Amino acid sequence: MKMDNRNARRMMDRLGIDMKEIPNVQEVIIKTPERELHITNASVSEVNAQGNRVFQVAGEVEEVVVEKKTFSDEDILLVQQQTGVSKERATSALEESDGEVARAILKLTS
Repeated sequence: MKMDNRNARRMMDRLGIDMKEIPNVQEVIIKTPERELHITNASVSEVNAQGNRVFQVAGEVEEVVVEKKTFSDEDILLVQQQTGVSKERATSALEESDGEVARAILKLTS
């Protein structure tokens, strides 16, 4: 059975599905710990189905590998000693502070 736009819209309304185009999207970025997907010239549609929001994205995709930041053992140890936290928390604080030891310590102690 072939369905025209009008009938499709009616069926979506009956099912409680609302779909709309998001205008003027410049770029969509999807981040994971290992990589980023940069989608340019993006066309984005939002589908709201019974309270659940789903986004459909189409465009030109460029994959960017994220470099893992590394810190010296001395910096990690200093943050640990000053704050009494684990190595993992000290490393995380350094990552969030762009490697600045003083900011990492302040972040963990305030």
